[in-house]
Amino acid sequence: MTGRHPPLLLLPGLVNDARVYAGVRGRLAGEAECVDADLTTHDTTAGLADDVLAKAPQRFALAGLSMGGYCALEIAHRAPDRVVALALIDTSARPDGDEAKANRERQIARVRAGELDAVVDELLRKWVHPSRLADAAVADVVRAMARSHGPAVFERQQRAIMSRADSRPRLAAIRCPTVVLCGADDAIMPREIHAELAAGIPGATLVAVPECGHLAPLERPEAVAAALAELLAKAR
Repeated sequence: MTGRHPPLLLLPGLVNDARVYAGVRGRLAGEAECVDADLTTHDTTAGLADDVLAKAPQRFALAGLSMGGYCALEIAHRAPDRVVALALIDTSARPDGDEAKANRERQIARVRAGELDAVVDELLRKWVHPSRLADAAVADVVRAMARSHGPAVFERQQRAIMSRADSRPRLAAIRCPTVVLCGADDAIMPREIHAELAAGIPGATLVAVPECGHLAPLERPEAVAAALAELLAKAR
């Protein structure tokens, strides 16, 4: 084990990869070994959770961003004795409704038709705080990650997102130290979604990062790293 705490698995969001956590990872050097999970392998959240668990250390802390948060909740449900601390970042315990699923299907159709860049640019305006849209360290990284994944991964991950369970009935069973962390200006997940998530987990802490949108680890890595360091100190 590298660092003072158990390994920390980092689960990215839709068409994100290790780059979304780069600033966080650097700030946690010495605290814990950070392991980047691959969420491109299956088109169901259950399949992704099983794949992450098959590759993970026996005991680990877990941080999931957006889609990664859906997978983190599934992992915590499937292997509660292996998860020693949990960070749920800009995510929700709720399943997709019919309107959200229909919107994802439209996006999939457009991406199949060659509009990946256009779809990502539209998502970017919802994902990122307005003050960071012209910041190449944020916006260009989002575009580069999406292009690296390409249309097939976009569709596979969207279908995994649509497959996720309603995790609200499971929240009370989570017993490890937990932080629910969100951008204060997240346009995708309103504050009440995060408040609901934190209220459902015994002892969970809710942290809102000022001037931050839906991609907190990329937009405000210093605040996310600080919250994760505090969480890791509670890991048991």
